[in-house]
Amino acid sequence: MDGKLNINVSAINYEHTSKAISQKLSLLEEMVHGKDDFAMTDSEFAFGWHFFVVSINRSLVEKLAEQMGPDFDNLKGKGIEKKFLTWVANNMESKEHRFKLAIKEEMESSKYGIF
Repeated sequence: MDGKLNINVSAINYEHTSKAISQKLSLLEEMVHGKDDFAMTDSEFAFGWHFFVVSINRSLVEKLAEQMGPDFDNLKGKGIEKKFLTWVANNMESKEHRFKLAIKEEMESSKYGIF
């Protein structure tokens, strides 16, 4: 599994949510001894939501899965990417953060229509 996992984020409050995601991923990097394993784009505002992309090195996701072991396998979702989205969402759940996560490549596929 090489390359990056691109996650589309839709959030009501960009500043608050992007900061929280950045902090969570920084803690994850520390936990698995990673460095510079993610990047975040600026937001685009439309329909009352901020849209931005978080790119994560797949190696970071693999290290998390390895470290969590069976607990990672028990997360909701098919495949390592979906399980990672569940992990992020579970670790971010709060009434302060109103956001949605989706794998960018899936949103651009014919399954959801062409964007």
